[in-house]
Amino acid sequence: MEKTNAYPKNTELVSVLKPHFEKMNLNRIKFLAYFLTSLCKLRTVNFERLANGFSAEAKSESSLRRIQRFIAGFALDRDIIARLIFGLLPEQQKLTLSIDRSNWKFGKANINIFMLGIAYQGVAFPLLFSMLPKRGNSSTPERIELIERFIRLFGKTVSTVLWPTGSLWASLGWNTLTIKASGTTSASGKTSKCFCP
Repeated sequence: MEKTNAYPKNTELVSVLKPHFEKMNLNRIKFLAYFLTSLCKLRTVNFERLANGFSAEAKSESSLRRIQRFIAGFALDRDIIARLIFGLLPEQQKLTLSIDRSNWKFGKANINIFMLGIAYQGVAFPLLFSMLPKRGNSSTPERIELIERFIRLFGKTVSTVLWPTGSLWASLGWNTLTIKASGTTSASGKTSKCFCP
C-alpha cells in the first residue's frame, strides 16, 4: 500500500503529550504522536492504513508491528487521557456535560458504552466512559459513579449543566441537571440532594 506520511515532525504534539505521560518512555510518546496524527489524517482505525501514515524513516511493515505491539501490550490510563483532553479544551469552567450510551451486539456479546462528554460549541468531546456489563439503559448507581469520577478528576465547580441525551432523557426523567458547588442539584426546576460527594 502507498505510504501517506503524517506530518514528518510531531515535536509540537510530543511536547503536548509529554507532561501527561511522565512515566512513559519518550519513544512511546513519539509513537503515540505519530499514531494520533495518522488517525486524524487518515480517519480510519485500520492498522495497515495507519502504519502507512507514519513517518518516512520507517517502513510501513515496521510501523504496523509497532502499532500491533502497542495495542496488544500497553494499557493507557483512562484518567490520564481524560485529563489530557480536558487540558486541551479552550474553556475549563462553566462547562456543559452530556451523558449518553451506545448499545450494540458483536456476535452474541453485548457492547454497551456509557459516555460522559463535554459540549463545546455544538460538539461533545468524549471524556469518560464505562463499559456496562448488560444491555439497555444505565442505572442510577452507574450514572452516579460516572459523575463522581468526573468530580474526583475535575472538581464540582467546573461544570454547570448535565444534559442527558437519547434514551437517557426518559430513563432520568429530567430535562437538565445542574451541578452546584454547594452539593445540590437542580433537575427540571426541582432541587434534590446531589448524588455527588
